[in-house]
Parts: sequence; C-alpha cells; structure tokens
Amino acid sequence: MVTLDDYKAGDTEWCPGCGNFSILAAVKKALVSLDKEPHEVLMVSGIGQSGKLPHYLKCNTFNGLHGRTLPPATGAKLANPELTVIAVGGDGDSYGEGGNHFIHALRRNPDITLIAHDNQIYGLTKGQASPTSEPGMKTKIQTHGVINTPFNPLAVAISLGCTFVSRGFAGDIEHLSSLIAEAVEHPGFSLVDILQPCISFNKLNTYSWYKERVYKLEDEGYDPTDRIKAFEKTLEWGERIPTGVFYKHDSTSFESKQPVLEKGPLVKQKYDPEELIDVMKSFM
Repeated sequence: MVTLDDYKAGDTEWCPGCGNFSILAAVKKALVSLDKEPHEVLMVSGIGQSGKLPHYLKCNTFNGLHGRTLPPATGAKLANPELTVIAVGGDGDSYGEGGNHFIHALRRNPDITLIAHDNQIYGLTKGQASPTSEPGMKTKIQTHGVINTPFNPLAVAISLGCTFVSRGFAGDIEHLSSLIAEAVEHPGFSLVDILQPCISFNKLNTYSWYKERVYKLEDEGYDPTDRIKAFEKTLEWGERIPTGVFYKHDSTSFESKQPVLEKGPLVKQKYDPEELIDVMKSFM
C-alpha cells in the first residue's frame, strides 16, 4: 500500500508560508489516495517556483524549458499511455510563456493533468505582474498598477472544450487534494487552477483575502455538466470566488486516436531499424 513517505524527497527551498507547500502536500495526498506507486507517475515542469515541485517528490520527473511543460508531458503520454502524467506550472509558465501550448493542449485532449499554481505574480524573478494579475495591482515593474485585462484560464478552457476544468485553493488542502485526485482519474485533459498566495511578492491576494471570498461550488448544488453555466461561473470574481469542478464531460483522448498506438504503448513495441531506413529514404 502506498504511503506519503513513498513520495518523500529532499528539502524545499520555498519561502516559509508559501502556498506551494500546501500544493505539494495535496499532490502527495491525492496520489496516495489513488494508490499510485511512484514509478507509475511522471511529474513534468518548466521554470519557476512552481516548477520546483517535482524536485521535492520521489517519482519520475522531467524539468524542461520555461513555458514548455505541456509538449513533453504530451509526448511522454503518447510514448507510454499507461503512465500517469502530471504537468506542473505557474500562471506565468502555463498561461504566459506556455499560453500557446495551453490552448492547443485543450484542443487535443491528451490524458494528462495540468496543475497551475496561480499566484498572479512571477515569484522566481522577484515579483513582476503575470497574465492573471489583477488590474491596478502595483509591483516593482508595474509601479502605476497593472493595466492589462487578466487572462481567465478557466473561461478559455471551457470555451475550447476542455474535458475537466477545476479550481482549488492552497488554503484548503483536503478540498484541493480531492480535486487533484478527481482530475488525475479523469480520462482526458484536466486542468486544476490553484489560487496560491505568494507571501513575498503579492500583497493583494493573500490567504485572508481569499478566505473571505472562496466558496465551494458543490456546497450550492452546482451541476458541472452544464457548459453555459460553467462559463458564467468562470466570470465570477470579486466578493465571491468559486472553487471546485466547474465543468467536465467525456471525450476521446488524443492518444486513443493515434493509429501507431493500436499495437500498444510505444515503449513496449519492438524497434525495427529497417522501418527507420525506409522512412529516411522517403525523404531523400
């Protein structure tokens, strides 16, 4: 039986009180609840404080370029669909640098989970505004306040047909771990956007600020299968901020449409050098 200690790795280097600690705890708790052995899991990340999360887990990991989390995660899932693949990134990494990959992963629907640490700031590079920073928020760079319209990842995900769209809060580990577990179990692309206070550089969206506003959709009898209502819920922000599963539906995954996988996972198929020679000749 899998335990939390099975995923225990080295010491962390995050700021004391950072929301990343709660997310790390929730990920471990979710994987243990699903009885996933560490060798069955691949954690993929790019660059950022969020990108360090796989460093602190004892399982398969891949740490790549800034904003390029989803391409290697998708490739790994195609090579071995039997692997549980989880991509991890911040709001800058996932929605800024990786925005184009985010959009097209939604369309493709690979059976992977994206955990987005949404702290509305670039923490690793000391506090510049990110795509999800609130208008008017002042930083060392945006000294007169953010002037751009915030990127709404949940609205974009639902509009592009994402099959599992959810939001959690780093201040509620139990609820967050249940969301992550449900997302991992979902057969298709699943998004878990996490409201994560950055105690060092975001002095607006603090733990207390969120605790006064967040509520759980399931506590209000919400139906996550209604796409139009789900979209409306993604626009709710301010005095009340919903968390939970916004929208989910079933659809064929990207890898299940691949003819090359009809013989089984690529990692288990025999390599035939003659086929490679034929392919090379076709380009000559």
